[in-house]
Amino acid sequence: MKKHRLICLLVILGFFLYSGWAYQSSLTPYVTVAQAKSAKSTVQVRGTLGVDSIRQAEKNAIQFILQDEAGEAVPVVYRGVRPDGLEQATSIVAIGKYQSGQFIAEKLLVKCPSKYQGSVNQ
Repeated sequence: MKKHRLICLLVILGFFLYSGWAYQSSLTPYVTVAQAKSAKSTVQVRGTLGVDSIRQAEKNAIQFILQDEAGEAVPVVYRGVRPDGLEQATSIVAIGKYQSGQFIAEKLLVKCPSKYQGSVNQ
């Protein structure tokens, strides 16, 4: 009977340890561009699009300048489908890692102003 309880306790303890590890590894904090340059793990950087900075870096990849609230800018490279409304975005969140002088984005979240404008019926 005691052996059965010990096994149950170890299984429950293993579950909580694994859950804590999985939760910790899934966190991606918001940081500034300066903090992203020194981060070792995946982070989120929020900012605005640099004026006329979007260009095709290579096939299925775009590059643009992202400027954070402090005014610091970083070149962002994103490989994937270009998000709709990127040119009109009021805010962009890039999720990824800083490597070799540029931010390699795995995901882009774009806040498009037209989605938040209500229709006015007159």
